[in-house]
Amino acid sequence: MQTAAPVPLRIHAITHAAEGVLLFELRRPQAGELPAFTPGAHVDVHLAPGLVRSYSLVNSANERHRYVIGVKRDPASRGGSAWLHEQARAGQVIEVGAPRNNFALQEDAPCSVLLAGGIGITPLWSMVQRLEERGRPWELHYGNASRASAALLEELQAPHRAGRVHLSFADEGGERLDIEGIVREAPAGAHFYCCGPAGMLQAFQAACRDIDPARVHFEAFGPAEASARSGGFVVHLARSGRSVQVPAGQTILETLEACGIDVPYSCREGVCGACETRVLRGTPEHRDMLLSEAERAAGRTMMVCCSGSVGPELELDL
Repeated sequence: MQTAAPVPLRIHAITHAAEGVLLFELRRPQAGELPAFTPGAHVDVHLAPGLVRSYSLVNSANERHRYVIGVKRDPASRGGSAWLHEQARAGQVIEVGAPRNNFALQEDAPCSVLLAGGIGITPLWSMVQRLEERGRPWELHYGNASRASAALLEELQAPHRAGRVHLSFADEGGERLDIEGIVREAPAGAHFYCCGPAGMLQAFQAACRDIDPARVHFEAFGPAEASARSGGFVVHLARSGRSVQVPAGQTILETLEACGIDVPYSCREGVCGACETRVLRGTPEHRDMLLSEAERAAGRTMMVCCSGSVGPELELDL
């Protein structure tokens, strides 16, 4: 599996977006257009050797001269948000991968109902901009711990968006978003989009359980379950002809890395899709947050960063 090499982009500007949230504007060092993207897309940002993180693109997909990402400082950061908040400076050049989209907007839907939790507002703001450009119906429900730490409030509270944006802040006594009610009262044929923490996504999926999966879209911050590390199976690599034993305590990706086999990856948690690999034989034990139930049952692809094997052997297109 081949992916386009990352390109060097300069941090053109760093903007305070909310308490603990920064916006990073990335441009080519010598100007020029960037690869196109669609609302809901993300990019892999290479921050340091071995430190790659995925961030949603915030800006309008009509803009070809820049990418803008929003990054919340995570106290439990494994390096990504801490590096960007503490070490990144305007003028620095970092490598950024081409946009990928596992959370695509259905632009011609009768109505788009968007639900955001915390920093999950970032991909949804790009969607709002596209829906407005196309004159399509939409509504946004945005819940956050506090108003002070809620990003993009100034833009969302513009007068012409009154009545479409519904806000709830815990520190002001706001209740959690009534996801069941939002889904139940949505216009017929609406498409639903949710980005937020694990609890919010679980509630969202439960609320949408009787809706056509083609109208239900979500993106996770992190995994809903731990990576498969039971090991004890063999992975056959069809392209190279090699076979590797995955030991207990390691993921497939970690085993391949230890054997010097290069595999694209980013999040290591099954939420970004960078390591999606075609399965030629065997049954994966899926642990990702991307594949639908139908895709899991088909077993044609898997995320090797977090998923394992049901049986003693897997053959992958590597």
